Amino acid sequence: MTNDTALQASMQAAVPDGWEMVTTLDLDALGGFEQILLYRFIFLDLDTLTDDFDPQDAIRKIRMELMLNVAIFCFGGSDDERDQARLNRADRFFDRHEMLERLPQFCHQYRWGD
Repeated sequence: MTNDTALQASMQAAVPDGWEMVTTLDLDALGGFEQILLYRFIFLDLDTLTDDFDPQDAIRKIRMELMLNVAIFCFGGSDDERDQARLNRADRFFDRHEMLERLPQFCHQYRWGD
């Protein structure tokens, strides 16, 4: 979940075979509880704040409204943004440059059984 098109393109290029990356700033566009539950993890850009999207609201919706335990990996953001995301129950935090390095690792770690 980011509006950084350069990062989106870099991440799309790094997605391993057999995986599909979905880019959105609208959780409702992903479907309901059952559809979102099928996503293995969510990368969330804490620097993305628009009139229609607040990353903190996305975390709250996933955790509190939908009550899902999908892994939420945050990147970017100030210390205050990260502290608020922790309170909202995001899982882990990384610098922006780490996301490309971590993508293959998370795809391997969160894959469905062999």
